[in-house]
Amino acid sequence: MKASNYVKMSTADLQQELAKLKGQLFNLRFQLASGQQTNNQALVACKKDIARVNTILRQRELNISEEPTAKKK
Repeated sequence: MKASNYVKMSTADLQQELAKLKGQLFNLRFQLASGQQTNNQALVACKKDIARVNTILRQRELNISEEPTAKKK
């Protein structure tokens, strides 16, 4: 997913997405180790998505960027 899509999500949604991505990474690593998976690009893409989510969460923690709101006046 693109970073712009992650920026639009709330912090709680990002934390759920991070947990889902970590589970997906575990499954991909397990499949690669057992020989079921031959597509290394899926593993790389999953790691990059995890890094994107972690970056956005850290930015919000440091108040570098604001959490999306309904409307600003």
